Amino acid sequence: MPVDPMLQSLVAGFSTEAQEVCQKVTLDLLDLEREGLDNEALAKVYTRLARHLHTLKGSAASLGLQDLSSIAHKLEDALAPLRKDIKPMPRSMVDMLLHGLDLFLLRAQAHAEGRGEALPDPTAALAQLVSDAPPPEEAAEGNPDMEAALAVHAVPATPAPMQAAPSQAPVSAAEDDSAVEASWRVAAHQVTALMREVERLREFRMRLEDRLRDISKAVELLTARELLAPTARARAVLSSVTAGVRSDGHEASDIVDSLEEGLKSITTRPVRTILEPLQRMVRDLSRQLGKQARLSVVGAEVSLDRRLLDKLKGAMVHLLRNAVDHGIEMPDERERVGKHHEGALTLRVEQQGNILVLELSDDGRGIDVQMVRASAERKGLISVDEGARMHEAQLRDLIFRPGFSTRSDVTDTSGRGVGLDAVRSAVEAMQGRIEVVSTKGSGTRFMLTLPMELGSSPVLTVRTIDSQVGLPMLAVESTQLASQENLRIGRLKTQLDYNGQLVPVMDLGARLGLRASAPPSEGQPLIIVQSGGKRMALAVDAVVGDRDLVIRPLPAEVRDVPAYQGAAILSRGELLLILRPGWVVTDSTPQSVTMPQSRRALVVDDSLTARALHRAMLEAGGFTVHLAASGARAMERLQTETYDVIICDLEMEEMNGTELIAKLRSQPDTREVPVILVSANDSAGARSRGLSAGADGYLSKRECAAGRLLTEVLDVMSRRGARA
Repeated sequence: MPVDPMLQSLVAGFSTEAQEVCQKVTLDLLDLEREGLDNEALAKVYTRLARHLHTLKGSAASLGLQDLSSIAHKLEDALAPLRKDIKPMPRSMVDMLLHGLDLFLLRAQAHAEGRGEALPDPTAALAQLVSDAPPPEEAAEGNPDMEAALAVHAVPATPAPMQAAPSQAPVSAAEDDSAVEASWRVAAHQVTALMREVERLREFRMRLEDRLRDISKAVELLTARELLAPTARARAVLSSVTAGVRSDGHEASDIVDSLEEGLKSITTRPVRTILEPLQRMVRDLSRQLGKQARLSVVGAEVSLDRRLLDKLKGAMVHLLRNAVDHGIEMPDERERVGKHHEGALTLRVEQQGNILVLELSDDGRGIDVQMVRASAERKGLISVDEGARMHEAQLRDLIFRPGFSTRSDVTDTSGRGVGLDAVRSAVEAMQGRIEVVSTKGSGTRFMLTLPMELGSSPVLTVRTIDSQVGLPMLAVESTQLASQENLRIGRLKTQLDYNGQLVPVMDLGARLGLRASAPPSEGQPLIIVQSGGKRMALAVDAVVGDRDLVIRPLPAEVRDVPAYQGAAILSRGELLLILRPGWVVTDSTPQSVTMPQSRRALVVDDSLTARALHRAMLEAGGFTVHLAASGARAMERLQTETYDVIICDLEMEEMNGTELIAKLRSQPDTREVPVILVSANDSAGARSRGLSAGADGYLSKRECAAGRLLTEVLDVMSRRGARA
C-alpha cells in the first residue's frame, strides 16, 4: 500500500538524522576500544552511546519502521551487559556493533528512497551479526545476559503500517508541509554567479570608501581657508553629503556581509562531515592489515564549499590508505624501536584567508628514498643516471609519478601504481599544490594548500619601504609598537617579550630582501603572526589598514613562489600580493642584497600578476624595478630612462617579445641592453627562436617560479658585461 507523502517526507528526514546519529555512535565506539581512558570517561561514553541507540530505536518505531527499531534494539541489548562492568570494549564487539550500524543505515536509506517494502527479512543479516560477534565469555566474561542479548529473534519481514506519533517524530523534518515545498534545486553555477555579484558589491563598497575619503579631504581643505559665504555653503553641503555617503557605506557593508553569510550557509558545510567517517576507515583498514592506528582530526569545524569537500574526499582516502599501508608499522615492529604499538595519524585543517591548508602526518617508518629510487628505476620511471643525479627531495617526489609503487605484488590496498599520482592530479585540478616531508624512521607529512573560491577574507595591509603586501587576518594574532621595554636585542637576533614568551623578530623589508636587517626602531609597528604553532613578530614600516578582500590563487606558472599564497585586487585595480603565513613564521636568514640599489630593471608583461611577481623577485636582489604593460609602453620608458636589464614576456598583444627585441637592437642606445625572454612555452623550438631573435636568456614561467629569475639576470648581465 502506498506510503502517505507526508510520512514519506518524515522518513527521508529520519534517514538524514540517522546518518548523523550513527556517525556519533561510530566515534563513541572508536573511543571505547581506545586504551588510556579512565572509568569515569568510559562510563560517560557508554551512557552517551546507549542514549544514541535508544534515540535511533524510538525514532524508527515512531515512524512504523519496525525492522530498523529491531536492529537498534539488538544493538542496545548487546551493549547492556558491557555497561555493568565498565572497561574498554573488545575490538570484536566493536566490529559487530559497527556492522550493525552499517546494516541500519543501508535499510534506512532504502526506506527514504521508497524501497522499504522490497527489503529482505533482516533476520539472516542479524544472525550473521551475532555469528561475527565475540563469544559471550570473551566479550562479557561469561555473562549470561550477553548471550541472551545476542540471541536472534524473528523480525517481521514487512514493516508494520507507519503510524507517526507526533510526540516522537523528528521535528526538523516536519517544519513545513513537505520536504519538496521547503527547498529548491539550484545549480552550482547559479550560486557561483550570485557570489560573483556579491564580490562586485564588495568592490563597489571599497570604491565608495575611497570616494568618501576624497570628499573628506576636500572638506578639510575648504575648512582650512577663509571662505566667502557661497563657498562656505558649498562646504556645508559637502559635509552633509559626506555624512550621507558614510551612512550609505555602512548600510552597503551590512548588506554585503549578510548576503555573503547567507550564501556561505547554503553552499558550505563543516569539513568534519568528510573527515570523521575516515576515522572508521582507518580503524577498519588497520584491522584488515593486522595493524593498530588511530586518526585524530584538528580543525574539523572549518566550513568549506560542498563541491570542494566532494573533490577532497577521494584525495584524503588515498593519503590515509597510503599512510596505514606503507607508513604505519606492525605493532611488534613499532615496539621494538620504542614506539607505541598503536600508530598515530593526525589530520590538521586550517583556513588562512581564502587558502585551505590540510596537513596529514603519521609517526610511521617514513620514506626510504633509496628504496623509492630503486623501485622507480626498476619500473622504468627514471634511468640509473637520472636517479644518481637526484637529490633527496627529488627522490621523494617520485612517489607522485604515475605507475609508481614500492610493492612488488598487488594487494587489496596497493601495488597497482595508482594512488598518490591521482592525489596530485586532483589537487592540481583544484589549483592547489601538495608537498611531502619525511624522516626515515620517524614519519611522513603531506601538506596540501588549496584556494577557496567562495567569499572574502579579512586582510591586513602593511607597508615596507614602498611596497605594500597583505597578511590574512586569521594569521594575525595582535599588533604592538616596538619599545626598549619589550625588545631583547642580541648580537645575532632580536626577540619580543610577548605575553611572557620571547618571540623572534623579523624585519619584513629584510625578509623580502629589500634592505639589510636591523632591529626595530622605537615605535615601529610589530605584527605578531602565527601559523602551524609558530609565532613571528614582523616589523613593518606602516600598517595601512584591514579590508575584506577576495584572495585569488596565483597563476600556475608562479604558484610555487614560496612567499605568496595569492593576490587580491584593490578598489582602483592595484594588485596586492598576499604573504603566506607559513613562510612568514619560518626563521630564515634574509637574502643578502647582492647588487647595489643603482641597478635598474624593466619588466615588460601584459599580466598584472606576472609583473608584480617578477618585481618582487628582482627587488629581493637589490634592483630598482620599473614596470611596463606592453612593448609600446616599454619603448616610451626607454626614451627617458636607462636600464641594466630588461625582462620581457614573449607572448604579448600588439608587440610581442621578439618584435620588442628587434626594436631594441635597432637603436644605438638600447642595442647592448641585456634582454631575457619569459614564456609559458618551454619547448626547445620556442627557446631556440627566442635566443635567435637576439635574447640573452630564455626562461619558462615555471623556471621563474622556481627562483631562477634573479640567477639568470645576474648571469646574463655578467656575460653581456664580459663581451662589452
